[in-house]
Amino acid sequence: MRIDRIDHLVLTVRSIEHTCAFYSRVLGMEVVTFGEGRKALAFGNQKFNLHEVGKTFEPKAESPTPGAIDICLITRTPMTDVVKHLGAVGVPIIEGPLRRTGATGPILSVYFRDPDANLVEVSEYLDEAQAR
Repeated sequence: MRIDRIDHLVLTVRSIEHTCAFYSRVLGMEVVTFGEGRKALAFGNQKFNLHEVGKTFEPKAESPTPGAIDICLITRTPMTDVVKHLGAVGVPIIEGPLRRTGATGPILSVYFRDPDANLVEVSEYLDEAQAR
């Protein structure tokens, strides 16, 4: 077997409403409804399905907990614009921009937290930035 890509992951959150508002406002993700009123955040060809703590769906992780995710998201937006946008929407940057290594090469990253204190890293591939 060989895995090709991630389709979705599940975020366990304290408030689906606050999470949807944050990810749509800050990262431009689309809030979608599926199944029997479940919510997800769609971006590219992926999505984050949302479970509210205490109201999770089966099957689920052994110990679903808000604030337990550390994720890196790739953007094509220049990092200078990412930093300006985060400032404009009032999201404090914890670290960055810093050079890191992504799955396929060097990246430039900034780190911040979502409403559940998950660590969100937004990164730009440096080879793509230099090609612009």
